[in-house]
Amino acid sequence: MQNRETTLQHTGVNEAEVSKLFRNTYSLLALTLAFSAVVAFISMSLNLPHPGLIITLVGFYGLLFATSKMRNSGWGLVLTFAFTGFLGYTTGPILNAYLSLPNGGSLVAMALGMTAMVFFGLSAYAILTRKDFSFLSGFIMAGFVVLLCAVVASFFLEISGLSLAISAGFVLFSSAIILYQTGAIIHGGEDNYIMATITLFVSIYNIFLSLLQILGIMGED
Repeated sequence: MQNRETTLQHTGVNEAEVSKLFRNTYSLLALTLAFSAVVAFISMSLNLPHPGLIITLVGFYGLLFATSKMRNSGWGLVLTFAFTGFLGYTTGPILNAYLSLPNGGSLVAMALGMTAMVFFGLSAYAILTRKDFSFLSGFIMAGFVVLLCAVVASFFLEISGLSLAISAGFVLFSSAIILYQTGAIIHGGEDNYIMATITLFVSIYNIFLSLLQILGIMGED
């Protein structure tokens, strides 16, 4: 009887920890998405130039590394907003480029709507079914390698449809990460809300830009 009570009590604690992790993760995710959107709007309004590939990669991985190192301190939160704000800044010039197109406004609106549908749909599925998506780890690793090779190849080869294939690959890759990360929160594979937020944010960011590129390519005359 005592063992049963202990088990039930332990399960209750775990459920409470999972609920707290979900609240912290999605609260921070909402704040960072809003902050990134504000920075993107400022970047668009000031018509700031895109920092370029090298600065973007250095800023992305540098801030990501720093956030990971400081994830258990208050500086982790500061760096989280710095990281998401930086991505917002890099998004501003991209949005300006699309909005300059005749149908740019509808393309951006469609990409935003589709991104929201993908994220909330996958998150709801993972939460309601409470499935363990750890089996996706192999697919995610293989997908990362394939996409990396495809992106590098795109700099040297002019293959028709390669950009479209890469964008579609990023949508599938990021969707798998959303399922994997949400499942990890539920089943104890992730216990840090800052890293969970960063992972989900980057997935949403990649899905949005990839869908925007797909819609842009398909909308070309």
